[in-house]
Amino acid sequence: MVSEAPPFWWTKADWRAWTLYPISFLYGRISGYRMVNARRASVPVPVICVGNFTVGGAGKTPTAIAIARAAKAKGLTPGFLSRGYGGSLDVTTVVDAGHHRAVAVGDEPLLLAREALTVISRRRVEGARRLVKEGADLIIMDDGFQSARLAIDYALLVIDATRGLGNGHIVPGGPVRAPIKLQLRYATALLKVGAGAAADQIVRIAARAAKPYFTASVTVSDGADLKGRKVLAFAGIADPSKFFRTVDEIGAETVARRSFGDHEHLTDDEIDDILETAARDDLQIVTTSKDFVRLAGHHGKAETLASKCRVIEVEMTFEDHLAPGLIIDRALDACRERRLKEMAAG
Repeated sequence: MVSEAPPFWWTKADWRAWTLYPISFLYGRISGYRMVNARRASVPVPVICVGNFTVGGAGKTPTAIAIARAAKAKGLTPGFLSRGYGGSLDVTTVVDAGHHRAVAVGDEPLLLAREALTVISRRRVEGARRLVKEGADLIIMDDGFQSARLAIDYALLVIDATRGLGNGHIVPGGPVRAPIKLQLRYATALLKVGAGAAADQIVRIAARAAKPYFTASVTVSDGADLKGRKVLAFAGIADPSKFFRTVDEIGAETVARRSFGDHEHLTDDEIDDILETAARDDLQIVTTSKDFVRLAGHHGKAETLASKCRVIEVEMTFEDHLAPGLIIDRALDACRERRLKEMAAG
């Protein structure tokens, strides 16, 4: 399954966005109604949702991982809850990073499963209950903010400082998932990722609504050995240009680039193109961890490409290193309050 946002979503609203405005308006009314009127089931452990305002990547997965690491440092047992987007399994499943393939469980759950207990489920309430049964005492939802049927104790909305809200229109005229004011009402805090200015307006709006915000950046955990090397970089993520900028920032010389749709599994012809170009021009192939897990476990050309890839690992670094712990503490407090109210209500 491929998810590729139209390029016009990320530029100033033009005739395409305005032509689609009636549909966007209707979509916004429906998504807003569902957020307001959703019946949210409760689980006996804190639930942190890492979501975003828009379709496409803003850094949710590395943010979720950063929070899980902080939770483990506090002696907690975090568990990730994912819908398993891009995977074929439609039953609630505990992800085994050493056994499952991305085609079955999705690429992001495989990355999460390297860090902590991970469950995929199309029905998030069922998945949350499975996590509790498996021993998780803190649930971290990767996405699902707008559609959750689960009581959330802390909703952290991640926004990319370079892309921001794109053209500001709601799907399908733009990348926004639901009316912004409504999303802010249900958000606990914002996380601005990167040094751009595209997110500043929404941060100011959030501040006026008394919503706190944190800042962070995506940093490379290794890659110094690639400085000065000629590379072919390929990425099938929501914003491939972000990965290409990362490659440039570590000092590699990007001779060739290949962009694919988010969650896209490469065809044999696409793999041949990458391998042949790299061999012809003597280029090191570099890619993201998310792209690599989609190749892992396969045979044939995918296996050959995986063996030649250099994965550039990144992590989310909060400007305030205490922020992830603070988020967890607030979620714990909110969970206690929620549980007391539930007991008082009978």
